[in-house]
Amino acid sequence: MTYLVGIAFVVILGALAYAGVSMVRDSSEHKTKKPDMMRALALRVGVSVLLFLFVLMSYKLGWIAPTGIPLR
Repeated sequence: MTYLVGIAFVVILGALAYAGVSMVRDSSEHKTKKPDMMRALALRVGVSVLLFLFVLMSYKLGWIAPTGIPLR
């Protein structure tokens, strides 16, 4: 479970970095590469939503349990 969440975070950060690099290259070369940037941001949002739904489903199925500060 930890590896899957870690891989998802790496993919999210990679897509964000690719979109940032694409944005910086657009301004320096005066070319429009917006489809690449938009595709990377859409991938980031999609993976983030899937990760959230996976964690929610894992909690409901009992695969993971909440930990942390106990409530009084």
